[in-house]
Amino acid sequence: MSAHRYDSIMYKVLILGGGGREHALAWKIGQSRLCQQIFVAPGNAGTDIIAENLDLNLMDFDQIKETVDRLEIDYLIVGPEAPLVAGIQDYFSDHQVKVIGPSKVAAQLEGSKAFAKQFMRSFNIPTAGYIEVTKDNLAEGLAHIAEVKGQIVLKADGLAAGKGVIILESKKKAKKVLKEMIDGKFGAASSTVVIEDFLDGVEFSVFVLTDGKNYRLLPIAKDYKRIGEGNKGLNTGGMGAISPVGFVDDKMMHQVIEDIIEPTIEGLQILEYDYKGIIFLGLIAVKGKPYVIEYNCRLGDPETEVILPRLDSDLMALFVAMHDGTLDQQDVRFTKNAAATVMLVSGGYPEAYEKGKTIRLDPKINDAIIFHAGTKRTAGEVVTNGGRVIAVTSLAKSHKKAVKKSLANINKIHFDQMYYRKDIGQDV
Repeated sequence: MSAHRYDSIMYKVLILGGGGREHALAWKIGQSRLCQQIFVAPGNAGTDIIAENLDLNLMDFDQIKETVDRLEIDYLIVGPEAPLVAGIQDYFSDHQVKVIGPSKVAAQLEGSKAFAKQFMRSFNIPTAGYIEVTKDNLAEGLAHIAEVKGQIVLKADGLAAGKGVIILESKKKAKKVLKEMIDGKFGAASSTVVIEDFLDGVEFSVFVLTDGKNYRLLPIAKDYKRIGEGNKGLNTGGMGAISPVGFVDDKMMHQVIEDIIEPTIEGLQILEYDYKGIIFLGLIAVKGKPYVIEYNCRLGDPETEVILPRLDSDLMALFVAMHDGTLDQQDVRFTKNAAATVMLVSGGYPEAYEKGKTIRLDPKINDAIIFHAGTKRTAGEVVTNGGRVIAVTSLAKSHKKAVKKSLANINKIHFDQMYYRKDIGQDV
């Protein structure tokens, strides 16, 4: 059965979220022959141009349901993790709207580091060794740190807005931070802490579409988390990304599929977890072997902005097939061109920064795609409204040429205290 069976049907889509990921999703879905109308909640100044923004609280499922009913939404695409971990898919399980995202229990693959580790242990999926620590076994955790050789990785069990992973050299500092985390440094998210073995390697991201049984792969990416060039400084939500990733060859991907993706899908089936959505695998290659650092239950940001421009297939058709259980009948095609995304951020990010800076964007952007992230429209002007403001994505024959193209177009974008990294992709 081909995708053409859907040609006579068009859908109304509501995308939840307001960042660059959601702008990229709206941009790509807007190209689909199956898309009738797109709404984004809350959206930003970029989605406002190609869709209708809605002022919704993403954790108020009753408010979302009222909107879904009123607008006769067919597909609800959940961008960020918090609504999924809170159970938005379960909330709509008896509703006609189709949610792109896993059930609450399956979303614990992202929502709980300990849950994910136990899942990987159960299905022999390669990952770093670890122990779980709570107030009840704090002494065991402190003793474990004393015996660790090398760097110490502390991970808050729950969602901590991207700040819950701390890597330390000093055992004394690690013991202090472990106590602080258990005592509520990240609230309930760190009432359990995973102490993980440090893996020394190169990270990359793999994105899997699944209907719970079948799966298809999106383009692979590598993102850059550190604020400073040379991968130095504080961690951020992501300063840029490239796709494809040169060191991930056919041999490496065969290992990823055989050792990680297929056991993950099989594990979901064995446990009877409802998973119609995206599995984002944060991986690390150590001496030629891939290990799982983390699972995410949605697309990443800024990876979405770099992989969707490389996708030649109809994304909406893939989402429809995902819900129909016919993903195995869909082809996923990529362009051979490489893509590079460079993120423009507010001065001071990822720490304190100011909002409301006027953004001047030259309309003569040359062969690049502009994805808005932390922006909003106020009194006819587009202003900054977050730490990560705009993602600039370009395509070229190599990611180095794509980065060069993005950097050239960044010269046509201006706001006070704008900062970006010029070295995205130079290390691979």
